[in-house]
Amino acid sequence: MRSANYLFCFLEIFASEGGIQSYVRDIFKAYISITETTNFPPQADVLLLRDSPDCNNPYERGNLIFHYLKTGNPWLGRLKFAAILLNFLLQKRPQRVFCGHIKLAPLIGSFCQLLGIPYTILTYGKEVWEPLSSRERRAMKQADTIWTISRYTRDRTCQLNNLNPAKFQIIPCTVDGEIFTIAPKSSDLLTQYNLHDAKILLTVARLRSSDFYKGVDVTIQALPQIAKIFPNVKYLVVGRGDDRPRLAQLAADLGVAERVIFAGFVPTENLAAYYQLADAFVMPSQEGFGIVYLEALACGIPVLAGDADGSADPLQDGKLGWRVPHRNSEAVALACIEMLQGNDPRCDRNFLREQTLAKFSFQSQCRLLIETLHHSSPK
Repeated sequence: MRSANYLFCFLEIFASEGGIQSYVRDIFKAYISITETTNFPPQADVLLLRDSPDCNNPYERGNLIFHYLKTGNPWLGRLKFAAILLNFLLQKRPQRVFCGHIKLAPLIGSFCQLLGIPYTILTYGKEVWEPLSSRERRAMKQADTIWTISRYTRDRTCQLNNLNPAKFQIIPCTVDGEIFTIAPKSSDLLTQYNLHDAKILLTVARLRSSDFYKGVDVTIQALPQIAKIFPNVKYLVVGRGDDRPRLAQLAADLGVAERVIFAGFVPTENLAAYYQLADAFVMPSQEGFGIVYLEALACGIPVLAGDADGSADPLQDGKLGWRVPHRNSEAVALACIEMLQGNDPRCDRNFLREQTLAKFSFQSQCRLLIETLHHSSPK
């Protein structure tokens, strides 16, 4: 008889920052929360291919048991992961395996198929937005359930890889409404960045050259047009990465360098104060979902996103924000002007917060996670 436990497998959760990592940490938090008040879900082991024991993991408690498998040699690490995974499957016979990344799916799928253990694949965004390899596609088709964070990721993945949308369960991102709240602008931050009397646009994003799609460059290109209507506009960019020199040079070339402020990395616990500085949050991107949109909306900040990605879910199909072609600087400029003018109902701060928390609170995720895990448990 199988022991009552699950097995989660991830590439990395604590060694890097990003939307995937933030999403999984929210899943861990919800898992712990519901196990503290119910007898379900059961104990879960978590295999982390690239994380090490010194990763400052705040979830080392309750029913989650973490196993850190990082090695100096990537090939050795993969062999170690495969051996430990197979041992867990043979010895513990988990009720279900949760595959945390498509790159792990062929290995996990082949082992689980061989041993008759059901498995679920977690998907997020760009990693499944292109035609998958034959091995990855086979693993997706053989999985009995697939979790994803938005309708867009589900629909695009299915279309490109001939998958059955009925297999997909949407488990969206969430926002902590106790941390991200409506509050006055911090006078200390206004002074620090010389933003008194400014109209403030904000982006929170990684500034990696591989993540140019976040649209920071597009927003910089829109600043001259915005400044014609709002001469006091400033653009605060929170995030770090190797693309910052290119972005700074672009701002200089366009004559708006004095309007663009690179704040660098800001710890999560300090982010709310930065959102609260903003008159509008701007990220014309291509996101699997976009947790930052929820954080801004929970702070009552008007939001601009791309019009062909998973941001349709947090923006509730445009009810809560502006959706524009993500590489169109003129469209970004016009939307920013509307947001800064503040006459649109989508600028009503209390409305934005209330509508966001009604659908994407932590409590709603806990309820959905319980329902989903109950539904996928062996009868």
